[in-house]
Amino acid sequence: MPSQPSKRKRADDPVASTESLAAEKTRKGKRRRSEGYTSPSSYDHLPPLPDTIIPNLLCLFVGLNPGIQTATKGHPYAHPTNLYWPLLHASGLTPDRRLAPSEYVSLPEKYSLGNTNIVSRATKDGSELSKAEMVVGAGVLDEKVKEWKPEAVCLVGKSIWEAVWKWKHGRGIRKEEFKYGFQNETENMGRNNKDVGFFDGAKKGSKNQDGEDGKGRGWDGARVFVATSTSGLAAGLSRKEKEDIWAELGGWVKKRREERKQLMVKRKGGKVEPVEKENDVV
Repeated sequence: MPSQPSKRKRADDPVASTESLAAEKTRKGKRRRSEGYTSPSSYDHLPPLPDTIIPNLLCLFVGLNPGIQTATKGHPYAHPTNLYWPLLHASGLTPDRRLAPSEYVSLPEKYSLGNTNIVSRATKDGSELSKAEMVVGAGVLDEKVKEWKPEAVCLVGKSIWEAVWKWKHGRGIRKEEFKYGFQNETENMGRNNKDVGFFDGAKKGSKNQDGEDGKGRGWDGARVFVATSTSGLAAGLSRKEKEDIWAELGGWVKKRREERKQLMVKRKGGKVEPVEKENDVV
Protein backbone atom coordinates (compact mmCIF):
# COMPACT_ATOMS: atom_id res chain seq x y z
CA MET A 1 0.00 0.00 0.00
CA PRO A 2 1.49 3.45 -0.93
CA SER A 3 2.96 5.48 1.89
CA GLN A 4 1.62 8.92 2.78
CA PRO A 5 4.70 10.80 1.46
CA SER A 6 4.29 9.29 -2.02
CA LYS A 7 0.68 10.45 -2.05
CA ARG A 8 1.80 13.98 -1.15
CA LYS A 9 4.41 13.90 -3.89
CA ARG A 10 1.81 12.89 -6.46
CA ALA A 11 -0.52 15.66 -5.35
CA ASP A 12 2.29 18.21 -5.79
CA ASP A 13 2.93 17.12 -9.39
CA PRO A 14 0.52 19.22 -11.54
CA VAL A 15 0.78 17.00 -14.60
CA ALA A 16 0.34 13.81 -12.60
CA SER A 17 -2.61 15.38 -10.77
CA THR A 18 -4.15 16.40 -14.11
CA GLU A 19 -3.82 12.87 -15.49
CA SER A 20 -5.24 11.39 -12.27
CA LEU A 21 -8.24 13.68 -12.51
CA ALA A 22 -8.80 12.70 -16.14
CA ALA A 23 -8.63 9.00 -15.28
CA GLU A 24 -10.95 9.40 -12.29
CA LYS A 25 -13.58 11.30 -14.27
CA THR A 26 -13.44 8.75 -17.07
CA ARG A 27 -13.97 5.92 -14.58
CA LYS A 28 -16.94 7.70 -13.06
CA GLY A 29 -18.42 8.30 -16.50
CA LYS A 30 -18.47 12.07 -16.17
CA ARG A 31 -16.67 12.66 -19.47
CA ARG A 32 -18.02 10.00 -21.78
CA ARG A 33 -17.50 10.62 -25.46
CA SER A 34 -20.45 11.84 -27.51
CA GLU A 35 -22.09 9.38 -29.86
CA GLY A 36 -21.71 11.36 -33.08
CA TYR A 37 -22.24 14.52 -35.07
CA THR A 38 -24.22 17.31 -33.42
CA SER A 39 -25.77 20.25 -35.23
CA PRO A 40 -24.18 23.68 -34.61
CA SER A 41 -27.51 24.88 -33.23
CA SER A 42 -27.03 22.62 -30.21
CA TYR A 43 -24.33 24.93 -28.83
CA ASP A 44 -25.02 28.21 -30.60
CA HIS A 45 -25.70 29.82 -27.19
CA LEU A 46 -21.99 29.58 -26.39
CA PRO A 47 -19.77 32.55 -27.28
CA PRO A 48 -17.01 32.12 -29.89
CA LEU A 49 -13.42 31.82 -28.73
CA PRO A 50 -11.27 34.59 -30.23
CA ASP A 51 -7.94 33.82 -31.88
CA THR A 52 -4.75 35.13 -30.29
CA ILE A 53 -2.58 35.86 -33.31
CA ILE A 54 -0.12 38.62 -34.15
CA PRO A 55 2.38 38.88 -37.02
CA ASN A 56 5.75 37.13 -36.79
CA LEU A 57 4.83 34.46 -34.25
CA LEU A 58 7.32 31.68 -33.76
CA CYS A 59 4.51 29.16 -33.56
CA LEU A 60 0.75 29.18 -34.04
CA PHE A 61 -1.02 26.36 -32.19
CA VAL A 62 -4.10 24.92 -33.85
CA GLY A 63 -6.62 23.10 -31.71
CA LEU A 64 -9.58 21.07 -32.95
CA ASN A 65 -12.38 23.26 -31.61
CA PRO A 66 -13.44 24.76 -28.27
CA GLY A 67 -14.89 22.40 -25.70
CA ILE A 68 -17.84 23.40 -23.54
CA GLN A 69 -15.72 24.58 -20.60
CA THR A 70 -13.32 26.44 -22.89
CA ALA A 71 -16.17 28.26 -24.65
CA THR A 72 -17.88 29.06 -21.35
CA LYS A 73 -14.77 30.45 -19.69
CA GLY A 74 -13.34 32.05 -22.82
CA HIS A 75 -9.89 30.53 -22.26
CA PRO A 76 -8.30 27.98 -24.64
CA TYR A 77 -7.71 24.48 -23.26
CA ALA A 78 -9.60 25.43 -20.09
CA HIS A 79 -10.70 21.96 -18.95
CA PRO A 80 -8.70 20.88 -15.88
CA THR A 81 -7.83 17.51 -17.46
CA ASN A 82 -6.32 19.11 -20.58
CA LEU A 83 -2.53 18.79 -20.77
CA TYR A 84 -1.88 21.76 -23.05
CA TRP A 85 -0.60 24.13 -20.38
CA PRO A 86 1.50 21.51 -18.54
CA LEU A 87 3.07 20.41 -21.84
CA LEU A 88 3.83 23.99 -22.88
CA HIS A 89 5.85 24.40 -19.71
CA ALA A 90 7.46 20.93 -19.64
CA SER A 91 8.68 21.35 -23.24
CA GLY A 92 10.21 24.77 -22.61
CA LEU A 93 7.68 26.67 -24.72
CA THR A 94 6.78 28.67 -21.59
CA PRO A 95 10.11 28.07 -19.80
CA ASP A 96 9.62 30.30 -16.77
CA ARG A 97 6.46 28.68 -15.42
CA ARG A 98 3.24 26.87 -16.15
CA LEU A 99 0.58 29.36 -17.17
CA ALA A 100 -3.07 29.24 -16.19
CA PRO A 101 -5.60 29.12 -19.06
CA SER A 102 -6.71 32.66 -18.16
CA GLU A 103 -3.20 33.91 -19.03
CA TYR A 104 -3.51 32.89 -22.69
CA VAL A 105 -3.50 36.54 -23.79
CA SER A 106 0.17 36.83 -22.76
CA LEU A 107 1.33 34.10 -25.16
CA PRO A 108 1.81 36.20 -28.34
CA GLU A 109 3.74 39.14 -26.90
CA LYS A 110 5.72 37.36 -24.19
CA TYR A 111 6.40 33.98 -25.81
CA SER A 112 5.70 34.58 -29.54
CA LEU A 113 3.07 31.82 -29.47
CA GLY A 114 -0.53 32.05 -30.67
CA ASN A 115 -3.75 30.03 -30.67
CA THR A 116 -6.55 29.26 -33.08
CA ASN A 117 -8.78 26.28 -33.97
CA ILE A 118 -9.51 24.43 -37.18
CA VAL A 119 -13.25 24.59 -36.37
CA SER A 120 -14.58 27.59 -34.48
CA ARG A 121 -17.83 26.19 -33.07
CA ALA A 122 -17.93 24.60 -29.63
CA THR A 123 -18.92 20.97 -28.96
CA LYS A 124 -18.69 18.54 -26.09
CA ASP A 125 -15.89 16.69 -27.91
CA GLY A 126 -14.46 16.18 -31.39
CA SER A 127 -16.83 13.37 -32.33
CA GLU A 128 -19.64 15.93 -32.62
CA LEU A 129 -17.87 17.55 -35.59
CA SER A 130 -18.19 16.35 -39.17
CA LYS A 131 -15.14 15.41 -41.25
CA ALA A 132 -16.36 17.78 -43.94
CA GLU A 133 -16.38 20.87 -41.71
CA MET A 134 -12.88 20.01 -40.49
CA VAL A 135 -11.62 19.88 -44.08
CA VAL A 136 -13.30 23.22 -44.82
CA GLY A 137 -11.67 24.58 -41.66
CA ALA A 138 -8.26 23.55 -43.01
CA GLY A 139 -8.73 25.96 -45.91
CA VAL A 140 -9.69 28.76 -43.52
CA LEU A 141 -6.62 27.94 -41.43
CA ASP A 142 -4.36 28.16 -44.47
CA GLU A 143 -5.65 31.66 -45.18
CA LYS A 144 -4.90 32.70 -41.57
CA VAL A 145 -1.37 31.37 -41.88
CA LYS A 146 -0.95 33.19 -45.20
CA GLU A 147 -2.11 36.45 -43.59
CA TRP A 148 -0.15 36.32 -40.30
CA LYS A 149 2.93 34.34 -41.42
CA PRO A 150 4.02 32.45 -38.29
CA GLU A 151 7.28 30.55 -38.64
CA ALA A 152 5.64 27.26 -37.67
CA VAL A 153 2.15 25.84 -37.20
CA CYS A 154 1.62 23.22 -34.50
CA LEU A 155 -1.43 21.02 -35.09
CA VAL A 156 -2.52 19.80 -31.66
CA GLY A 157 -3.78 16.33 -32.53
CA LYS A 158 -3.61 13.72 -35.29
CA SER A 159 -7.18 14.38 -36.49
CA ILE A 160 -6.30 17.99 -37.32
CA TRP A 161 -3.41 16.89 -39.53
CA GLU A 162 -5.68 14.34 -41.20
CA ALA A 163 -8.12 17.15 -42.09
CA VAL A 164 -5.34 19.42 -43.37
CA TRP A 165 -3.86 16.56 -45.39
CA LYS A 166 -7.20 15.80 -47.01
CA TRP A 167 -7.69 19.48 -47.85
CA LYS A 168 -4.21 19.65 -49.42
CA HIS A 169 -4.12 16.28 -51.19
CA GLY A 170 -7.78 15.43 -51.79
CA ARG A 171 -7.51 12.09 -49.99
CA GLY A 172 -6.93 10.63 -46.55
CA ILE A 173 -3.42 10.23 -45.21
CA ARG A 174 -2.05 6.68 -45.34
CA LYS A 175 -0.71 4.99 -42.22
CA GLU A 176 2.83 4.95 -43.57
CA GLU A 177 2.62 8.68 -44.39
CA PHE A 178 1.72 9.78 -40.88
CA LYS A 179 4.31 10.88 -38.35
CA TYR A 180 4.44 13.20 -35.36
CA GLY A 181 6.87 16.11 -35.35
CA PHE A 182 7.99 18.39 -38.16
CA GLN A 183 6.69 17.48 -41.60
CA ASN A 184 8.43 17.81 -44.93
CA GLU A 185 8.72 21.42 -46.12
CA THR A 186 6.55 20.54 -49.11
CA GLU A 187 3.67 20.45 -46.58
CA ASN A 188 4.23 24.04 -45.41
CA MET A 189 1.02 26.01 -44.85
CA GLY A 190 0.13 29.45 -46.16
CA ARG A 191 2.69 29.47 -48.96
CA ASN A 192 2.16 32.32 -51.40
CA ASN A 193 4.78 33.05 -54.04
CA LYS A 194 3.49 36.59 -54.43
CA ASP A 195 4.22 37.55 -50.81
CA VAL A 196 7.17 39.82 -50.13
CA GLY A 197 7.91 38.50 -46.65
CA PHE A 198 7.23 39.53 -43.08
CA PHE A 199 7.31 43.31 -43.43
CA ASP A 200 4.01 44.31 -45.00
CA GLY A 201 4.48 46.73 -47.86
CA ALA A 202 8.26 46.50 -47.65
CA LYS A 203 9.98 49.08 -49.82
CA LYS A 204 12.05 47.98 -52.75
CA GLY A 205 15.56 47.21 -51.53
CA SER A 206 14.50 46.64 -47.90
CA LYS A 207 15.12 43.36 -46.14
CA ASN A 208 12.73 40.92 -44.58
CA GLN A 209 13.18 38.80 -41.42
CA ASP A 210 15.50 36.38 -43.22
CA GLY A 211 17.78 39.13 -44.49
CA GLU A 212 16.57 38.61 -48.06
CA ASP A 213 15.60 41.53 -50.27
CA GLY A 214 11.88 42.27 -50.42
CA LYS A 215 11.45 42.21 -54.20
CA GLY A 216 8.47 39.89 -54.26
CA ARG A 217 10.55 36.72 -53.85
CA GLY A 218 7.64 35.07 -52.06
CA TRP A 219 7.14 33.36 -48.74
CA ASP A 220 7.76 29.64 -48.39
CA GLY A 221 5.03 29.15 -45.79
CA ALA A 222 5.01 27.96 -42.20
CA ARG A 223 6.56 24.66 -41.19
CA VAL A 224 4.01 22.12 -39.95
CA PHE A 225 4.56 20.35 -36.64
CA VAL A 226 2.11 17.60 -35.68
CA ALA A 227 1.79 17.21 -31.91
CA THR A 228 -0.27 14.88 -29.79
CA SER A 229 -3.73 15.81 -28.66
CA THR A 230 -3.76 17.33 -25.17
CA SER A 231 -7.35 16.34 -24.41
CA GLY A 232 -7.95 14.38 -21.24
CA LEU A 233 -9.97 11.95 -23.37
CA ALA A 234 -6.95 11.10 -25.56
CA ALA A 235 -5.26 8.13 -23.89
CA GLY A 236 -3.50 6.51 -26.86
CA LEU A 237 -0.01 7.65 -25.79
CA SER A 238 1.68 7.74 -22.41
CA ARG A 239 2.64 10.96 -20.66
CA LYS A 240 6.32 10.29 -21.46
CA GLU A 241 5.57 9.75 -25.16
CA LYS A 242 3.62 13.01 -25.29
CA GLU A 243 6.38 14.93 -23.53
CA ASP A 244 9.01 13.55 -25.93
CA ILE A 245 7.03 14.72 -28.97
CA TRP A 246 6.39 18.17 -27.52
CA ALA A 247 10.04 18.46 -26.45
CA GLU A 248 11.09 18.47 -30.12
CA LEU A 249 8.99 21.56 -30.75
CA GLY A 250 10.20 23.15 -27.52
CA GLY A 251 13.82 22.68 -28.55
CA TRP A 252 13.20 24.25 -31.96
CA VAL A 253 11.43 27.26 -30.43
CA LYS A 254 14.26 27.75 -27.93
CA LYS A 255 16.78 27.77 -30.79
CA ARG A 256 14.73 30.26 -32.80
CA ARG A 257 14.38 32.56 -29.77
CA GLU A 258 18.14 32.63 -29.41
CA GLU A 259 18.56 33.32 -33.12
CA ARG A 260 16.03 36.15 -32.98
CA LYS A 261 17.98 37.78 -30.16
CA GLN A 262 21.03 37.77 -32.43
CA LEU A 263 18.91 39.33 -35.16
CA MET A 264 18.28 42.57 -33.28
CA VAL A 265 17.51 45.02 -36.03
CA LYS A 266 18.44 48.65 -36.43
CA ARG A 267 16.81 51.19 -38.68
CA LYS A 268 18.93 53.49 -40.79
CA GLY A 269 17.58 55.79 -43.44
CA GLY A 270 14.23 54.02 -43.53
CA LYS A 271 15.87 50.63 -44.15
CA VAL A 272 15.68 47.60 -41.90
CA GLU A 273 18.97 45.74 -41.62
CA PRO A 274 19.90 42.78 -39.44
CA VAL A 275 22.77 43.39 -37.04
CA GLU A 276 23.95 39.86 -37.64
CA LYS A 277 23.07 37.34 -40.34
CA GLU A 278 20.47 34.83 -39.20
CA ASN A 279 21.37 31.16 -38.97
CA ASP A 280 19.41 28.69 -41.05
CA VAL A 281 16.11 27.64 -39.52
CA VAL A 282 15.91 24.00 -38.49
